[in-house]
Amino acid sequence: MGFFSQIREEIRVIRERDPAIHSNLEVFLYPSFRVMMYYRRAHKLYEKGHYFWARYISQKAVRKTGIEIHPGAKIGKGFFIDHGTGVIIGETTEIGDNVTLYQGVTLGGTGKEQGKRHPTIGNNVMISSGAKVLGSFKIGDNSKIGAGSVVLQEVPPGSTVVGIPGRIVKRANSDAPQDSMDQVSMPDPVQEDIQGLKAANSELINRIIELEQRINSIERGK
Repeated sequence: MGFFSQIREEIRVIRERDPAIHSNLEVFLYPSFRVMMYYRRAHKLYEKGHYFWARYISQKAVRKTGIEIHPGAKIGKGFFIDHGTGVIIGETTEIGDNVTLYQGVTLGGTGKEQGKRHPTIGNNVMISSGAKVLGSFKIGDNSKIGAGSVVLQEVPPGSTVVGIPGRIVKRANSDAPQDSMDQVSMPDPVQEDIQGLKAANSELINRIIELEQRINSIERGK
């Protein structure tokens, strides 16, 4: 894809996913747009073995945008970072098409592996604010990662993951893209567990009261 084609594509993606953008001109101020321009230059240098200059450009991008993308990362089409401050993408990360990240997301390693150390993100994946995906496993196509989640193992396609550590709380059609960019309307497994415990506790209390009433009735009949 040529330089101007890349710019047109970035404008399309950002305007499509961020309602706060009101004109094409605004896109040029957008951190996601700016960091991807830096990234593409750095990635080409990295692939040619010019590691110092690749890192020089990527670190310049960090200072300008608050987003750190290692030049060795591989990123597909339609990639979008909303806001972006604090986003970190590691060297061996692979990102598919039409992926959205929000601020504070880390696609990192655990510090233990050699070689492929960072996650592979499938197509049409949304990773919400503050989520951490750590390790060399895959997040399946059409999945959602909830805000603040810490994901430490593979996620099947079509999954919704929340919590620390992240756990799957919903499975959808793995071939169907996520139907919205909604970060809020996700199942809350902790709240569901609390409600279950409350219900079980209430039932237990009622059974104890019923048992006490039976004992009192027997004692009165003696």
